[in-house]
Amino acid sequence: MSSFAEFYPFYLGEHSNRTCRRLHFIGTSIGLALALHAFSTLNFWWLLGGVVQGYAWAWAGHYFFEHNRPATFTHPFYSFVGDWVMWKDILTGKIRF
Repeated sequence: MSSFAEFYPFYLGEHSNRTCRRLHFIGTSIGLALALHAFSTLNFWWLLGGVVQGYAWAWAGHYFFEHNRPATFTHPFYSFVGDWVMWKDILTGKIRF
């Protein structure tokens, strides 16, 4: 894929299961909370916890509900950005939670 604009519709198609999207949202929210905690305490080990939480919830959604392989393995950067855009779209109501 040559651009994120081209990738994002594919990414959303890989997240058509509502439970998978919910798990992504939960994991990303926990990851954000842990990142904020890391910076507020200057204990950057919490960043590692944030990354683990973010990916663990998302991958569980793919394995148990979507039954597909996460896009992280083929498009790591676009997938990371896509997760945050999808998180924002869920938060703002553009995508159903």
